[in-house]
Amino acid sequence: MAPHISRVTASIVVLLASLVLLQESYFSVLVASEAIPESDVDLLEFPLNLEYLEAEFFLFGSLGHGLDVVAPHLAEGGPPPIGARLANLDILVKDVILQFGLQEVGHLRAIKSTVRGFPRPLLDLSTASFAKVMDSAFGRPLHPPFDPYANEINFLLASYVIPYVGLTGYVGANPLLQTATAKKLVAGLLGVESGQDAVIRALLYERRSLKVLPYGISVAEFTNRISALRDRLGNTGLKDEGLVVPRGQGAEGRVSGNILSADRDSLSYPRTPQEILRIIYGTGDEHVPGGFHPHGASGRIARSYLHSTLN
Repeated sequence: MAPHISRVTASIVVLLASLVLLQESYFSVLVASEAIPESDVDLLEFPLNLEYLEAEFFLFGSLGHGLDVVAPHLAEGGPPPIGARLANLDILVKDVILQFGLQEVGHLRAIKSTVRGFPRPLLDLSTASFAKVMDSAFGRPLHPPFDPYANEINFLLASYVIPYVGLTGYVGANPLLQTATAKKLVAGLLGVESGQDAVIRALLYERRSLKVLPYGISVAEFTNRISALRDRLGNTGLKDEGLVVPRGQGAEGRVSGNILSADRDSLSYPRTPQEILRIIYGTGDEHVPGGFHPHGASGRIARSYLHSTLN
């Protein structure tokens, strides 16, 4: 009897295992074929504005060329960026920035494999564009004008301007998403964007006391000013912090070092598409383009604000 019972038991186990595998396969197919509602499509397409910006800035900074050479199909014939060029970087920073640029290529592909997306919008990555950001951060013109491509410190400070904005956008979008497909994609994007921001902040934190030439202003002060500018432009309170903060604002109110920007519970701050547009336009108004997007950002969300202005 014992051998007969063992065979029956084994058969039942095999049957149950098969049912579990079939169930998992069913749900995998269900998720893969899941219809993505328009609201999710809009929230997934909007970040392309920042992913294009990061891809071009990092690729040009490390290689001297961008998507039109590395992955032209992803640009979809959109206009080449204005003023982007090779930066004067040391071996380590160049290696890191190249990795970031290639990661952004993957991000563009992942988003466009999930939703239709749109061609690369016109981007202004010129020295004048970044100089304007820094002048606004300090409330006065810097002399000579800030050049993001001049050296590794300047390029890292310019890089500090960008990925964190996308990071907060993904944090803000996540609870609004309805489908598992969209949530999975945003979680994956957020993980890498957060890592990029952390690496940039860590490299700058190591140099926080260094004076940025020829201005005689510390790296930490630059980051504090940039973060304060983004808060002003976003116009929704504190959602951005530099590398050195008042002790009470640091983690658990016990440190002034602030290698990661986060709220009182050390959670990432969220931002809405409107806040992000206000920041990347540099105008503080989601209806008024400028800054890195002289003709405005693309996608239904961004264009809806431009359309409301035209009406």
